[in-house]
Amino acid sequence: MLAKLTLTIEQSVIEQAKEYAQKKNRSVSRIVEEYLKNIVSNHDISTSFSTLKSPITDSISGMFHDNGKSYSDMLSEALQDKYV
Repeated sequence: MLAKLTLTIEQSVIEQAKEYAQKKNRSVSRIVEEYLKNIVSNHDISTSFSTLKSPITDSISGMFHDNGKSYSDMLSEALQDKYV
């Protein structure tokens, strides 16, 4: 059975959520419902984010290693190597 729920959220967050939902071809209600189901099923809010499924990032996890350089330094080096 579906029921209504009223939430008080910052206007900017609502606008961003609507844009995100539209891009994903889903409703904000459906996204919130799935998020809440995830929290409830895990019984622990602190672990709910770590257990969300993310196939793309899971597949590339571990592919990149931090060499301690900033992104701008690495980009500069890459461009310099390419045009030298």
